[in-house]
Amino acid sequence: HVLNSGIRHYHVAPVLCQRAKVAMSHFEPNEHINYEKLEKNINIVRKRLDRPLTLSEKIVYGHLDDPAKQEIERGKTYLRLRPDRVAMQDATAQMAMLQFISSGLPKVAVPSTIHCDHLIEAQSGGEKDLRRAKDINQEVYNFLATAGAKYGVGFWKPGSGIIHQIILENYSYPGVMLIGTDSHTPNGGGLGGICIGVGGADAVDVMAGIPWELKCPKVIGVKLTGKLSGWSSPKDVILKVAGILTVKGGTGAIIEYHGPGVDSISCTGMATICNMGAEIGATTSVFPYNARMKKYLGKTGRADIAALADEFQQHLVPDSGCQYDQVIEINLSELKPHINGPFTPDLAHPVSDIGAVAEKEGWPVDIRVGLIGSCTNSSYEDMGRSAAVAKQALEHGLKCKSKFTITPGSEQIRATIERDGYAQILRDVGGLVLANACGPCIGQWDRKDIKKGEKNTIVTSYNRNFTGRNDANPETHAFVTSPEIVTALSIAGTLKFNPETDYLTGADGKKFKLEAPDADELPKLEFDPGQDTYQYPPKDGSGQHVDVSPTSQRLQLLEPFDKWDGKDLEDMLILIKVKGKCTTDHISAAGPWLKFRGHLDNISNNLLIGAINIENGKANSVRNALTQEFGPVPDTARYYKKMGVKWAVIGDENYGEGSSREHAALEPRHLGGRVIITKSFARIHETNLKKQGLLPLTFADPADYNKIHPVDKLSIVGLADFAPGKPLKCIIKHPNGSQETIMLNHTFNESQIEWFQAGSALNRMKELQQKSS
Repeated sequence: HVLNSGIRHYHVAPVLCQRAKVAMSHFEPNEHINYEKLEKNINIVRKRLDRPLTLSEKIVYGHLDDPAKQEIERGKTYLRLRPDRVAMQDATAQMAMLQFISSGLPKVAVPSTIHCDHLIEAQSGGEKDLRRAKDINQEVYNFLATAGAKYGVGFWKPGSGIIHQIILENYSYPGVMLIGTDSHTPNGGGLGGICIGVGGADAVDVMAGIPWELKCPKVIGVKLTGKLSGWSSPKDVILKVAGILTVKGGTGAIIEYHGPGVDSISCTGMATICNMGAEIGATTSVFPYNARMKKYLGKTGRADIAALADEFQQHLVPDSGCQYDQVIEINLSELKPHINGPFTPDLAHPVSDIGAVAEKEGWPVDIRVGLIGSCTNSSYEDMGRSAAVAKQALEHGLKCKSKFTITPGSEQIRATIERDGYAQILRDVGGLVLANACGPCIGQWDRKDIKKGEKNTIVTSYNRNFTGRNDANPETHAFVTSPEIVTALSIAGTLKFNPETDYLTGADGKKFKLEAPDADELPKLEFDPGQDTYQYPPKDGSGQHVDVSPTSQRLQLLEPFDKWDGKDLEDMLILIKVKGKCTTDHISAAGPWLKFRGHLDNISNNLLIGAINIENGKANSVRNALTQEFGPVPDTARYYKKMGVKWAVIGDENYGEGSSREHAALEPRHLGGRVIITKSFARIHETNLKKQGLLPLTFADPADYNKIHPVDKLSIVGLADFAPGKPLKCIIKHPNGSQETIMLNHTFNESQIEWFQAGSALNRMKELQQKSS
């Protein structure tokens, strides 16, 4: 399939707009936005479908490899797409670049960037933490910088900022299709782009010039009416939507916001909403092009892009009369401030209720730490609204009762809030300004104020609050809300405070009520760019050397996975039957494990250590079926691999939700796993498993989950006739000698079946390259 459509080798050949040549970004002056091709493809598809199109359909179908022949059916067919660009964060870029090196290609086929944001641990403050990270991660940063130079990839140095904020400031634009190796890539939908989080192997497809496959998304419309005001913020829109749709309600769909309420939300506010759409399983989220986006483009030095978007605006908004698969309506005028959690981002509560709910549930009401910033909420407007709250407290002689941290989203945001005084106000109220990086949001937090196992509450403006995610303490109750609510609650020090109605007592003993914050969405002056942190790739990187030491503990060149032997998978042992929620944090933990993201064998020592074993209710304790002893999951998997025994994992609902990290798929493959059987999968993880040659299968009858026991053996039969839409049989062999057969479904198409047969998608790519040459 790849062979027939052709691999675009080694260079970028953009088709220039005839009406205007506008660069995709300041960093790529010779790569131009091609709205005319988008328009041409949309017109072909509209004529074929003979119906109005949603905005997401326009952008997605506008990037089809073959719009005239592509079969299009929402939720069913697989689309072959040509994204405009790729973005990778440093934790996932290591494996993506290692796979690209393995492909044998000399240069990326589309504009691509690497962003160093995940490996900086929050400890004592921005400058010190950044210096420490550069020292500790020197080997990895050097690898990424030299690999970028050799293969034509732009490199954003540590300290630049968080990938999604950098993309919003520099790379996203209305109508772009961008894929990124991070689940919160949809942040770019705030600028009217279709920005999708993927695993590294998907990114390699795009960087190699191969059409990228995506199941044709359904479209969920969220109609916004009314206008935001008071303490309500853009964050409350997505917190409300998460409560409605739950963590899997958006799976297989794009969330498309529309309606008159859209215009009351700033561009960066729209980005916040799109960013956290990842928590409901959505493929991505998007807003229609409007004046707020035009204003942001102008302020970030891209007025030429806004002018071009104005010219093609009809293709950057939905058609009148377009149909959505589901519609949710939210009146912004009635929307109250929300706070979601703990332990899951879809457990929604109005801020006015959370104190009473926490007391009823036995959650700690005293707030130990409030944390603002992150890729979700670190805009100039966010920092301004938080500073407006802090300033009121300072005027009454108050500081935060809770510890308080601030994470700027980018060097540009950091420099601008320093210049305009916001950072100092936030310090004065008791805040610590951290490095421009992910930090505590992803577990990069050297937390000292509690002991592991101590029950406590934190409130954040982040997007995700899974168990142990922020500080590796399973007893930390993390709640997600807006930055201004985090600031107010940190000043009060308790979940029982409602800033809309409750009073604080000033240093003079007088009671006062915080006024709803107000702040400029963009600075009155131009943004201060801060320090230059970008490394351009050289025009010719062929002489560049990329160093991977064979004795390195952090980087490891990849060996191809074994091909399928043409036989059914018989008598597999069950490594673990997982009980309940199993995110990619459970499957491949972050935090201290981030340092091994470029070394597959070392990071495989965290395989499924957070998953709960249904047999004993414990994490990282499974029965070795060959020795009958209980031990850690990775050790047991390695023992099975050493003994030449294949194994499977049994999972529950929405298995693999959360981060896009493909290590959660690479690790089970590396340690001898062949099949993951669940009630349902999260989209990115299911694709990652397919890419690495594993079989992600679902129970035809979800109740069959109860028929399989950890001591059983499983056989998957029918692989010789493996075909799209054809279920596979699973024979369950119980220890007493009895057997039963259940049916398993899959979503493989023909090319994905070829990935399985070749051993991985990368193996298949190399096979096709050899044939074509």
